Amino acid sequence: MLLNGFFFGAPKFSATGGTITTSGGYTYHTFTASGTFQVLSGPTTSVQRLLVAGGGGGGTWGGGGAGGVLAGTTSVSLGSYPITIGNGGAVRTNGDNTTAFSLTAIGGGRGADSGDGSSGGSGGGGAGFPSSGGAGTGGQGYAGGSGTEDLNLNNVGGGGGGAGAVGGNASSSGPPIRPDDGTGGVGGAGYQWLNGVYYGGGGGGNGYGAAGVGGTGGGGNGGGGGNPGTAGTDGLGGGGGGGGPYAGGKGVVIIRYPTPV
Repeated sequence: MLLNGFFFGAPKFSATGGTITTSGGYTYHTFTASGTFQVLSGPTTSVQRLLVAGGGGGGTWGGGGAGGVLAGTTSVSLGSYPITIGNGGAVRTNGDNTTAFSLTAIGGGRGADSGDGSSGGSGGGGAGFPSSGGAGTGGQGYAGGSGTEDLNLNNVGGGGGGAGAVGGNASSSGPPIRPDDGTGGVGGAGYQWLNGVYYGGGGGGNGYGAAGVGGTGGGGNGGGGGNPGTAGTDGLGGGGGGGGPYAGGKGVVIIRYPTPV
């Protein structure tokens, strides 16, 4: 547009909301708490977005499933877009959903005290024999691992499913020092997004002989084998480790686009 002899181009894309950072030629809006992504100016723009739900809480034995992960692109234009961040599940409860851009990432399933793990974005680990891991949600996460009994008839927990892989099955045998005590299943690995970070790791299962480690992407370690367990990591949507039991990690929403020049 020509005004008073000067040329003024179209307004650049600009937006606000969340914690804003720049890296490698991209602008990131990171929401670790519910809020609003607001486009202030510029043309309709395709943004890359990541939604991660809250991880499921660990059970007495089974590891919690990771929060569901939804990655992709969305076109945005002038206006406001509400963001809701799912909390991690408390002990023995599923994680909460995360919503943005009319999409819903499903909270992770809780790990089991006995029997089957719960379904969710990723499924929680089972406990005892026979038991199965909970189912994951297609396109968001994977199933938890099955539980079993060890040679002393103690329950052993499966690992929670991750956003990138199934949770590991529990084993009836333990390490050489305690071979009759079972080993908890490992948590399923998370999903690696465009920023190189993994999100949505499953929680490790609990076993007397050895604990299952949490999956890459914030999964908590299982308790057992003389080692303390841990909760899922906030901002990564990791499942809580079995054996505490331990809570799941809070979810996140990240929006990225090329930094306007």
